[in-house]
Amino acid sequence: MPGARVAGAHLVGSVNLPTAEAVIGTVAEHLGAHLARIPDGEVGERYYWLQFQSARLERTPGLVRLGETPYLIRGEFDQRPLALDGSVAAEDLVLPDLGYADAAITSFATFASLQEAGVVPAGVRFQVSLPTPAAVVGVFLAERDRAAVEPVYERALFGELDRILAAIPHERLAIQWDTAVEFGFLEQVDIGGFRLAAWFDDVLAGVVERAARQAAAVPEDAAVGFHLCYGDVEEAHFVQPKDAATLASVIRGLLAATPRRIDWIHLPVPIERDDAAYFAPLAGLDLPDETALVLGLVHHEDGVDGALRRIEAAATAVPRFGVATECGFGRGPAERTAPLLDLHREILERVG
Repeated sequence: MPGARVAGAHLVGSVNLPTAEAVIGTVAEHLGAHLARIPDGEVGERYYWLQFQSARLERTPGLVRLGETPYLIRGEFDQRPLALDGSVAAEDLVLPDLGYADAAITSFATFASLQEAGVVPAGVRFQVSLPTPAAVVGVFLAERDRAAVEPVYERALFGELDRILAAIPHERLAIQWDTAVEFGFLEQVDIGGFRLAAWFDDVLAGVVERAARQAAAVPEDAAVGFHLCYGDVEEAHFVQPKDAATLASVIRGLLAATPRRIDWIHLPVPIERDDAAYFAPLAGLDLPDETALVLGLVHHEDGVDGALRRIEAAATAVPRFGVATECGFGRGPAERTAPLLDLHREILERVG
């Protein structure tokens, strides 16, 4: 396709298959030659992104649910906010195990076994996707307590990351920071009266500062990337981006603020946007050669033809990029998984 250099695919994280072994094996079979990283599918309690963190945080002495009646989504995730109850100062909270390190270490053993057996291509890294601390705090904590609890949660999550780094060889590891709720802050999103409200005054600067800290927590010999997202509530954004301008602002700030290499940055492309105007703000990014831009322009609804239209439009602004879906596809039906993996491969084959 004229003007476009499209190289490789990326999987955001969640995949609707029952086990890490099924995810890794299926992904390797259908798309392995086109991937630099393979996730474990965020199976088990992680299937609905960070929702399981609410139940874990509920066990913390000093935090209490607000409201008497549980408000459940999918019949299991309580959406009542957590708040400090006054019995423990925020800085003295002792959070429970968050679950990310245990899951990563267990899944890496499966990944390593499949790679050694030749199922996963040599050189492909094991991808671990982590939520940003601001996302967890911004969704589950009462507004009045978000600023106080964020540093406590950040320390706990970085502790999980340290356990992952201690257990998995860095040259086989890729860490992805899932940055979604921050775009709710930037776009001032209100979902049925629930505000995605930042507790820091300069929102863009605050988002960039936190992202730089997250990147710096990953050693240079491990890969690190960012999944920038406008949310995925039942396969829908919490608001549609007007264009890629806000995404570009975060990318530009992150690259300027982060001393270490960023290996990839993924961003969404709505299915309706096959126009050059959506991608135009990306034109001035001046990405380093070592940073891969990945565009979430693959949609199962319109397949290869829709992706090719969006690739052609994207090529007016950026000279090279990989392809992906907008978000993970763990909440879609399981029978869609293999065809969606094949769709990535078909698109790449069409663009050469």
